[in-house]
Amino acid sequence: MRKTSLNCVYELAQQDERVLFVGSDLGSGILDEMKQEFPERYFMEGVSEQNIIGMAAGMAMEGFIPYVNTIATFLTRRCYEQVFIDVCLHKLPVRLIGNGGGVVYAPLGPTHLATEDIALMRSIPNMTVVAPCDAEEMKRLMPKTLDWPNPVYIRLAKGNDAVVSREEHGFSIGKGILMRTPGEVLFVTTGIMTQRALIAAEHLENEGIDVGVLHLHTVKPLDKDLLLGLASKISLLVTVEEHTLCGGLGSAVLEVLHDSMLKNIPRVVRLGLPDQFAREYGSQDSFLDNCGLKPELLAEEVKRQIG
Repeated sequence: MRKTSLNCVYELAQQDERVLFVGSDLGSGILDEMKQEFPERYFMEGVSEQNIIGMAAGMAMEGFIPYVNTIATFLTRRCYEQVFIDVCLHKLPVRLIGNGGGVVYAPLGPTHLATEDIALMRSIPNMTVVAPCDAEEMKRLMPKTLDWPNPVYIRLAKGNDAVVSREEHGFSIGKGILMRTPGEVLFVTTGIMTQRALIAAEHLENEGIDVGVLHLHTVKPLDKDLLLGLASKISLLVTVEEHTLCGGLGSAVLEVLHDSMLKNIPRVVRLGLPDQFAREYGSQDSFLDNCGLKPELLAEEVKRQIG
């Protein structure tokens, strides 16, 4: 997914002279073709993440569209004030591409786990937050960012994830995609957790339980109309996210349901990462499995909730 997103930056740069790339200590070989073809629009800085946000904001004020890329925790947690004041306060067209959203960097421990990045970014006025589910969906997202009026935070997975999106679904920022039609139960997911929810839904279908899957790739602005339309027809809604339960997708869904004044709000169960620092090291899959986010465990939780 990361390689795809950066290749798309290069393609956008070939189409539009406003596009430029800013990286922070990403090593050699990153977008070498773009560096050679557009050296005046390629910037690889050192370990100076807060500085590159200021750089990008200044360039955006001069009419450019900067695509900034580095590790997600550094773009969000370390640069929070710069993103807030330099970029979002001025509503600048800066695109933040965060490597390793969620627990991708599980081998490196809590300093590198972006488990609260969605909460941080969606709390800032003017910010748009997007988490594609696979590389093919990333290809459909990136061209849409070119003329999007607001700053954008793009949450990247680790790469080589299974492709579950479909071209016929299309892609529009702020519009969810119904992957499976629900019966009485609906999974609401974002990012790569959509893949796990789809597998869990298949397990449940084999047991005679129809569960839908709503993929909300855009967490902000959330597709309220689609969410509420589906919520009015189900009895159980289960949010699934690779993010702490504080302030993430589940919180956003609950806010929409509460504010909607629906007569029959479904029961909501939120599944995600616990509100604690990581106490283990390992792989992304092992970390998610230990947090109850294995597809089989998602299916078991649905069965437990419906009795």
